[in-house]
Amino acid sequence: MDILLNGFIIVISVVALWKGADWLVEAASRIGKSFGLSDLVIGLTIVALGTSAPEFAVTIAAALAGRSDISIGNVVGSNIFNLGFVLGGVAAIRPIITTRKLVYRDGLILIGITILLRIFVQDLQMTATEGTVLVVALLAYIGFLLWQREERNVEELAGGAVTWRDWVRLIVGLALVVGGGHYLVEGASAIARILGMSEWVIGVTIVAAGTSTPELATSLTAVIKGRHGISIGNLIGSDIFNLLGVLGVATLLNPHMTVDAGARMSLNILIIMVTVVVIGMRTGWKISRLEGGALVIINLVRWIANFSK
Repeated sequence: MDILLNGFIIVISVVALWKGADWLVEAASRIGKSFGLSDLVIGLTIVALGTSAPEFAVTIAAALAGRSDISIGNVVGSNIFNLGFVLGGVAAIRPIITTRKLVYRDGLILIGITILLRIFVQDLQMTATEGTVLVVALLAYIGFLLWQREERNVEELAGGAVTWRDWVRLIVGLALVVGGGHYLVEGASAIARILGMSEWVIGVTIVAAGTSTPELATSLTAVIKGRHGISIGNLIGSDIFNLLGVLGVATLLNPHMTVDAGARMSLNILIIMVTVVVIGMRTGWKISRLEGGALVIINLVRWIANFSK
């Protein structure tokens, strides 16, 4: 009975996610353009911050409860999932167009902050000073994006005047995406416990995947609509926000977080994933179906390794 109930919750959550993502992409695109923002910046900021809300909620709750491994593990696991299953899966369905600015600015920034976090956890601790560095870096990054104007093409400039309905769709869409992601995690985790899976496996796989479902729904919806900037910008932006904002705030709330030794290897894997993705974005200025499929396979191997522990 419990499995059936949680299965029903999962189905409803998926419906909420996809409908919410549809409204979120359309509304964020129209509103962002009214402020002179390009699709890429909209994806890197408005959409990325919204779809990272589940990671923020789970990570902050874990930090306040003193569960450092879940806090950091969820962020690292979600980022690996975003780049592997989500970006790879979306690209396998439809190739994603990239830009020079996305590769050389945002891609290199993502590589840099991932390496920085790896340096921070070398001693298996996260301090308030390190948390402050992460949060300040995020604020500087967002400020730079909003200050720097993007070149926009004719399609990006189209869209018409923004109305109150766009703001309602933005808020309701975001609520559906965040709520759908939350209940999907709850339902999947409950089924996993019933089936006897360990908390560690649930955390690095199901919770990480569940909190990444908003990114999946939003990015796939965006690329189908031809909004490549929003699609890939959402994923890169979400990963940057997870590392700098989510983990930074979590560290400030729990300034003496200790980290499991496995975090070093997980971050090494994440560094490799980020580097591979950035190289893939540069080759032909797109993530091809072949490259997308390779990313999915890499992440699938990682999942199998986690489940076998």
